Amino acid sequence: MTLTELKYIVAVAREKHFGKAAEACFVSQPTLSVAVKKLEEELDIKLFERSAGEVTVTPLGEQIVRQAQSVLEQAAEIKEIAQRGKDPLGGPLRLGVIYTVGPYLLPDLVRQIIERTPQMPLMLQENFTVRLLEMLRTGEIDCAILAEPFPDTGLAIAPLYDEPFVAALPKSHPLAGQTSVTSEQLKNETMLLLGTGHCFRDHVLEVCPEFARYASNAEGIRKSFEGSSLETIKHMVAAGMGVTLVPRLSVPPGLLAGEGGGMASPAHSNESFVRYLPVREADGQGAPPARRVVLAWRRSFTRYEAIAALRNAVYACELPGVQRLSA
Repeated sequence: MTLTELKYIVAVAREKHFGKAAEACFVSQPTLSVAVKKLEEELDIKLFERSAGEVTVTPLGEQIVRQAQSVLEQAAEIKEIAQRGKDPLGGPLRLGVIYTVGPYLLPDLVRQIIERTPQMPLMLQENFTVRLLEMLRTGEIDCAILAEPFPDTGLAIAPLYDEPFVAALPKSHPLAGQTSVTSEQLKNETMLLLGTGHCFRDHVLEVCPEFARYASNAEGIRKSFEGSSLETIKHMVAAGMGVTLVPRLSVPPGLLAGEGGGMASPAHSNESFVRYLPVREADGQGAPPARRVVLAWRRSFTRYEAIAALRNAVYACELPGVQRLSA
């Protein structure tokens, strides 16, 4: 029994497919299949039920896969302890980031890390929240930048910043001439939403719960459209297909109403057709809708100084319009 074999069975259990598991482990499918079969023979049990196009974990296999995950995490901890003893900031830090944070934070964050801790390069992974939580649990990444809420998995959590939502409307929209907009005013609009799996989709539906009824039936196509990324949705807004909410950091510099006018943009830019407005409560009371962005890591992760250095690098980023938080 080897750590490599344990890694393979964890991958097969996660992917429910030998080919995808092999791809995730960067090996050929025959190599992975032979290793899994060898482990099954050594243990004298069947870990997986194989059928046409489908792989399921046997009840006993589920217990072994859970133990394998634990063994892999402990093995990674041994390496972390050794690394920390030499230099806690030495060596790569494997960071996961959700899709609706990555494009707007990472360019500045990577630059800050290069300047502050060049001996600790970031190995980046963008993905959905649920997948990043799985990767944290199996030790595939060291830490992740996520937006609350997400399932409590016993992780250590440090708040980074609160980020308000901003409404994006076509420049020709009747509301575009205002300096702000309320969720009440958005009720009767065609709302453009991210696809299922994006946590920001759920955040938008919290602000405008009336759109939740369009999320699961064909009738909703009349009222709401799904996009694969925030940038895709912005293009749809520019084309006049509807309105949406976006996180503050995704708004290009100088384009938020009330902060530089909100209208200046190069004529050739797609952004020249989008108007960004702050979102406020209808009665003018209470805080505008926002999401909390946090840094999460396994409690067993021992490179505390690396986590602190990453947080300091985030705080050193410009982060316009957000409220920085401390633990």
